[in-house]
Amino acid sequence: MKRLLVAFLLVNLVLVSCKSTKVVTENGDVIKRMSARKIAKKHLAATPNFKTADAKLKVNYKSNDEKIGFSVKMKIKKDEVIWLKGTKLITVFKAKITPEKVSFYSPYKKNYFEGDFSMLKKLLGIDVNFYQLQNILLGQAVFDLNASKHTSEIKGVQYQVYPKEQSPLFDLFYLINPKNYKLNKQLVVNDLKEQELSITYPEYINKNEILFPKTTSIKATEKNKFTNIDLTVRSIVFNEELSMPFKIPSGYKEIKL
Repeated sequence: MKRLLVAFLLVNLVLVSCKSTKVVTENGDVIKRMSARKIAKKHLAATPNFKTADAKLKVNYKSNDEKIGFSVKMKIKKDEVIWLKGTKLITVFKAKITPEKVSFYSPYKKNYFEGDFSMLKKLLGIDVNFYQLQNILLGQAVFDLNASKHTSEIKGVQYQVYPKEQSPLFDLFYLINPKNYKLNKQLVVNDLKEQELSITYPEYINKNEILFPKTTSIKATEKNKFTNIDLTVRSIVFNEELSMPFKIPSGYKEIKL
């Protein structure tokens, strides 16, 4: 009798242990509990592997002062150049971003900017460098998940990963899809300055076994100011030769930040 009781208790202990490693979500999906380190490793492995990308986008931009929709050609030479051209009947802007600097001009407003990444900080509300901007466009974590210790939990139908010790400057949260380990959302919050950067990825394209965001929604807020940028990829090709012509016309007014 004692043996049967011990066996029964052992079986129940094993079952409970097994159950505790998985969570059944409201829609019936089963998500396996996983350490933040393992999730980070899988997320890094999901980084799109290509040399060049040539995409056509639909972009909607909205702020306190302006609302405009336009088409954008985006060309990426990975880790080297991000080239953008926005058009709405005429060329609205051109931009060339490298690890060293940001260059931008607008035939629409007859102005230009050439310098550090302060222009992107003004747009997004946080300091970003070239590689962090590239990560945002690729659906990857804006900050290195291996740079500090993180914790993980299951939230809804996804993993939530965040630093064990948040930065004094802002709080970071990453919501990661348990099926492909790409981002569903990343969030940067500074409560003291009433700043928030929310980047959501509702859908991905799977082309040539490369997962690339099909839709990206960027929302930056600071007190009473806001910037919303919605990106939709209409088409994209990888690993073709790219031409990235860029020259700031003479006579344009320099943007001072």
